[in-house]
Amino acid sequence: MNLFRKDLLQAGPPADISVPRKKNMMCLNESVLDPFQAIDEAFQQTMQEVHLNRYFSQVTGELKRLLVDYVGHGVSKDNLLWGNGADDMLFACFLAVRENNAAFAVSLAPSYFDYSTYSRAAGLGIKFIDYLPDFDFDEKKYLEVLNSPDCRLGILCNPNNPTGHLLNDEKILHILENTKKPVLLDETYFEFSGKTMVDRVADFSHLIVVRSFSKSFSAAGLRFGYLVSQPQNVEEIRKVQTIFNTSIMVQAFVMTMLLNKDVFLRHTAAAVALKQQLYKDMLEIDGIKTLPSATNFLTFTAGERSADLFEFLKQNDIAIRDVGAHPLLAKHLRVSVGSPEQNHYFIDTLKRFLS
Repeated sequence: MNLFRKDLLQAGPPADISVPRKKNMMCLNESVLDPFQAIDEAFQQTMQEVHLNRYFSQVTGELKRLLVDYVGHGVSKDNLLWGNGADDMLFACFLAVRENNAAFAVSLAPSYFDYSTYSRAAGLGIKFIDYLPDFDFDEKKYLEVLNSPDCRLGILCNPNNPTGHLLNDEKILHILENTKKPVLLDETYFEFSGKTMVDRVADFSHLIVVRSFSKSFSAAGLRFGYLVSQPQNVEEIRKVQTIFNTSIMVQAFVMTMLLNKDVFLRHTAAAVALKQQLYKDMLEIDGIKTLPSATNFLTFTAGERSADLFEFLKQNDIAIRDVGAHPLLAKHLRVSVGSPEQNHYFIDTLKRFLS
């Protein structure tokens, strides 16, 4: 007798993130800013009034108010839902739309690899439509799959991970205007690109925007993400969450971050400038082809030498990410923007390898 879902028998456990553990961790799109050190005193003051022996706290209401103010564009607290990182928001959406064993979502590829992980865990199938060689996409083909009877959700990652490119606004709007299916717009890297569709949530009842505090707010280890959608969607997705799904400690820390958001927004602006300089430096290196990016990472290739370069960087205490699993990114690597010193060391190491 099988005690668990039959589809899980053929599935492996969630894949561990396979990256080298090195002194210079330029592989997971993390920030070099430690948020606790940045707001240590303010957070300690906040915690004087927080009672962790209680389920409920005034922090929750204050966090909603601050998050509404941060998101802007006429969003209210009824448009918001949060959880344990953007990944938790994805998983909740997948659970909420799954109707039966035939149900599936559609995404472009290559894109965020955990769309597959979380859809499978939710019992939701997933299909992929490849980007074109220039990383544009065929919106008619996408809509054809999205509007098929068993498709329950469309996913668009903007800016896209791991390519770093922005999708065409007109194509996103064309998709929203020509389907009634839910469309999840993953804006995890929004603060780096400045591009958002949050202002269109009021216009499209089926739009769901997902964001994260892991990237520009430097809080990958904190695990806090949120979504923005119309109240009826928030209400339905909330039904698949547990009651106390985010700890009061996390909420208090995020509240303190938002009270001091200028610290993080200045750091984001600095990271964008560092990314632009790193991109410029990489363009000047013969033997390296680098993709433009609206995020805090750059995807690049050294052609047939990419595998050797990956190993050489490891030997020099630099960890980056191999993102070459999809044919469009064959032999491609991805580097996260680091500190000025890390970026300089990375460029110097690239040059030494190629010389």
